[in-house]
Amino acid sequence: MLETKDLTLHYGGSQILNGLSMQAATGEVTCIMGTNGVGKTSLLKAISGTHPASGGEIVLDGETITKLPAHKLAHAGIGYVPQGRMIFPLLTVRENLETGLACLPPGERAVPDRIFELFPVLKDMENRRGGDLSGGQQQQLAIGRALVTRPKLLLMDEPTEGIQPNIIQLIGRVISQLRDEGQMAIVLVEQYFDFAYNLADRFYVMRRGAVSFDARKADTTHAEVQQAFSL
Repeated sequence: MLETKDLTLHYGGSQILNGLSMQAATGEVTCIMGTNGVGKTSLLKAISGTHPASGGEIVLDGETITKLPAHKLAHAGIGYVPQGRMIFPLLTVRENLETGLACLPPGERAVPDRIFELFPVLKDMENRRGGDLSGGQQQQLAIGRALVTRPKLLLMDEPTEGIQPNIIQLIGRVISQLRDEGQMAIVLVEQYFDFAYNLADRFYVMRRGAVSFDARKADTTHAEVQQAFSL
């Protein structure tokens, strides 16, 4: 589904990604782990087109997409849940969800009931402004907005950050359900180790903008992943 090859990215004169290569398969959760500042968010920005890569290649379903802008990548099937949620505070919940419809064909531009089945609170609050929601409710809204686009690749950046435990559990169940349905690849950036370990099928641990550890869950142990994460 997704492959990056020798990916590099700069902010001005600072190089953030240093020849990073990784893969994410449909029907799996691929977890990107590492401490603050190693380039995890920058990797998702490069894949989603919100910050252009400096070099290397990004391939989706066999097609090179490295130079495509974010709106074309959304049309290509990439959904992005950014760190900090980035919902529109003055728009209602339903209006926030509807902003994800622009990348769909005209005949398919409706918020599916399934979003409200996954996140019932969004139905209860669909006429409330996004800025009036709690942090956990805003996170559900951000994930719902990405799912409205019917992605084949879902990028999630720190979905548990600042969220209460019961909502973390709900988000974990939704990610598991989406994975098990086998219709999309999920790339999860996460620092909450136990949450990430329980969900992931494959781990990439980053250090200094490159991959320092790469293993499938079936081929490694909890202790090995935790040690790589702690280095």
